[in-house]
Amino acid sequence: MNIPKTFLGYKRENGRTGTRNYVIILPVDDISNACAEAIANNIKGSIAIPHAYGRLQFGKDLELFFRTIIGTGKNPNVAAVIVVGIEPKWTKKVVDEIAKTGKPVEGFSIEGTGDITTTMKASKKTQEFVQWASEKQREECPLSDLWISVKCGESDTTSGLASNPTVGNLMDKLEPLGVHLCFGETSEITGAEIVCSTRAKDEKAKKKFLDTWNNYNNFILDNKTDDLSESQPTAGNIAGGLTTIEEKAFGNLQKIGKKVKYIDVLEPGEEPTKGAGLYFMDTSSAAAECVTLQAAGGFNIHLFPTGQGNIIGNPIEPVIKLTANPKTAKLMSEHIDLDVSKILKREMNLDQAGDALIETTLKVANGRLTCAEALGHKEFVITKLYRSA
Repeated sequence: MNIPKTFLGYKRENGRTGTRNYVIILPVDDISNACAEAIANNIKGSIAIPHAYGRLQFGKDLELFFRTIIGTGKNPNVAAVIVVGIEPKWTKKVVDEIAKTGKPVEGFSIEGTGDITTTMKASKKTQEFVQWASEKQREECPLSDLWISVKCGESDTTSGLASNPTVGNLMDKLEPLGVHLCFGETSEITGAEIVCSTRAKDEKAKKKFLDTWNNYNNFILDNKTDDLSESQPTAGNIAGGLTTIEEKAFGNLQKIGKKVKYIDVLEPGEEPTKGAGLYFMDTSSAAAECVTLQAAGGFNIHLFPTGQGNIIGNPIEPVIKLTANPKTAKLMSEHIDLDVSKILKREMNLDQAGDALIETTLKVANGRLTCAEALGHKEFVITKLYRSA
């Protein structure tokens, strides 16, 4: 395949490129959700992103919360941001960090004002932002402006055999062209962690990965959990033929291809800073949590191979679904952007499947809606570490 060297994206003030052009209403805390949704209801073309947290969190949990919320606003798929919070101090903290990207952002706090007045004032500014963003035009951008994250879900035997290796084939082809890539799902590496550590580019990255995985494993042991029965693998994984976490883990690793080595290990929601290449991000294996964290890290397009048929989407990062399960491709066709089940019928080889995924990815980067977008899937789930204070 002669891979195109460019795609049509939205250039941002800080040099990043978006595959989408959203104006978002970002609540700082759960009790600001109603106001954020009222604003989005008033102003068409804006998107509210409600969530369940933001009150009485502390320590690393609070750090992760802010990193996720701020990273969501900084993502290049977002053109402008309205921040709504109950308290002025935390609202300003989020606004100030997002403002460092140079994009339009303004904050509104509800305390001492109330929902109705806040909604009115914020709606006027949102209308201004939406009309401003509507003038943005896609322009030709280098392929290296793509930041691609990956995760698999509802995995079965077809995942490790075909759809995950298809993603890996894409990685092997795009990494030399300067594309940022990211994989994660710390718990789903269990059983293959030693093999995964050998895919690190250097000893520093290898140690960082093993420390990350061991911290996860120690957490399980410290909480007296003997196993992850019906969690890892899930009941759906088992129904799909994956009887052990080791089988699932080695299938999961197929997503990073044969040649690429990861150059760094990221905290949940952390933005990579070491340049183009493959990164491992410490994430939950829950679909919505993982994609939310990767989007917060700045990734602007997502690849999601599924076996039994996961339907996840995201408010700001388009999620491309592919499957090699012919039953899923037929019965859940409205959720599948690319059917690679012909691999298992020997009617398509892995190289052809990888090319087809690159073609689909570029169509979506250029503006084609994914199935998840067309169906309205906007799952946004923040990872929480501790009980609230």
